[in-house]
Amino acid sequence: MASSYSELLDRSLTEVAGLVRTRQVSPVELVDASLERISAVDGQLSAYISVFEHEARQVAKASELMAMVGHDLGPLHGVPLALKDNVSVKGLRTTAGSRILGDWIPDHDATVTTRLRQAGAVFLGKLNMHEFAWGGTSQNPHYGTVRNPWNTERFPAGSSGGSGAAVASRMCFGAIGTDTGGSIRLPAAINGIAGLRPTYGRVSNHGIIPLAWSMDTAGPMARTVEDCALMFGAFAGHDPQDATTARVGTVDYMARLKEPVKGLRIGIVPGYFFHHLQPPVKHAVQAALKTLEGLGAEIVDVEIGHIHGNISAQLTVEAAEPSAYHQRWLRERPQDYGDDVRTLLEVGEMLLATHYVQAQRYRTLLRNEFMEAFRRVDAFICPTLPFTATRIGETKVVIEDGIEEDMLSAIMQYTGVPSLTGLPSLNVPCGFDDDGLPIGMQVIGKPFDEALLFQIGASYQSVTDFHRRAPAI
Repeated sequence: MASSYSELLDRSLTEVAGLVRTRQVSPVELVDASLERISAVDGQLSAYISVFEHEARQVAKASELMAMVGHDLGPLHGVPLALKDNVSVKGLRTTAGSRILGDWIPDHDATVTTRLRQAGAVFLGKLNMHEFAWGGTSQNPHYGTVRNPWNTERFPAGSSGGSGAAVASRMCFGAIGTDTGGSIRLPAAINGIAGLRPTYGRVSNHGIIPLAWSMDTAGPMARTVEDCALMFGAFAGHDPQDATTARVGTVDYMARLKEPVKGLRIGIVPGYFFHHLQPPVKHAVQAALKTLEGLGAEIVDVEIGHIHGNISAQLTVEAAEPSAYHQRWLRERPQDYGDDVRTLLEVGEMLLATHYVQAQRYRTLLRNEFMEAFRRVDAFICPTLPFTATRIGETKVVIEDGIEEDMLSAIMQYTGVPSLTGLPSLNVPCGFDDDGLPIGMQVIGKPFDEALLFQIGASYQSVTDFHRRAPAI
């Protein structure tokens, strides 16, 4: 990283937050470093749709003055973050990666935006994404194809592909993504960073353009589990403006990060979690389980009887609900959608009500099976997705036996389970394949027990270095 700021940019979000608090680094330095990095590499990655250079510098100057007089704005004081472009920022363009909202200027902040501001964050800009979050590649026909910083010929996954690429390439210290079927965890795994899908109802969706209402949630993406915990504490919790948020109290998510995993019971579903995946992924996740065993965790085999139906149910819900939201635009402005998204929305209109109802019934069944299993285990661990980053433009993937299959359904093999059940899940980097492409494992927890996921992830990262590696870009 050929920059005078390279050493600063390699520090974690938590580290730079501490440096600002002790006045060893100024918010202006952090923003200048980040903007320089964006200028240097985003031409290759297309991770940003909008960069708020003027606004970020102004806020950084104000944050610096506050720090100089000893006024602490919060845990993210002066830290440069970026937001996926379906998260509203008052007075600044929010496109959802679409042409339809290409000129939309919100008159309000999303609740997540407001709470991050209140915690002292500085927003660098809005991040590229799969159009309207409906897809897993982040090939955007309107704002450019997002590329993977580990290999720019490979995809960054999606739909929060810009968030994953920006964090991994040091263009921001943390980012907000949104996750419906895996859109935080997939790009986190593919780009080699941490990313949390919170419990459904833990985070407000107010001011966030929806994909599928019954599964959507926003969450943090950062280089370390600790960074995600610090960010998450700033915006999690009930919001009167969003009736779907739960009245369940939050906790200090940083407090348990150094607690050991000794005695924890980690569940695996052998017939599903380690079936139908590329060998490097299987080996990396199994090695991670061995590492956690070495730290004192117990690995427990668990049977989830109906887990194999999750991809069909996920695709049904994730087709029907977006088509309901987009119904008017799809009739009035069909030409303004990308071909892939328009096709998916048209397919969603063809589903029967019985399909949707049966998918919702399946969700209840699957959640009940997991809740019963949590009487025996504290968390589950599985791969985040069954393959590593494919080449840009490919719609098929080879997972085993040389057989090509549809990438959209294959990519959600593991992330669909927490999405359907509303459970929290955390991607943690756990290895690389022979081409140097990142591999992630998914830690799944009980409802509203994100703190335990952070505890497990941080414990793993305390004895591994996958999260410290950076792409060469």
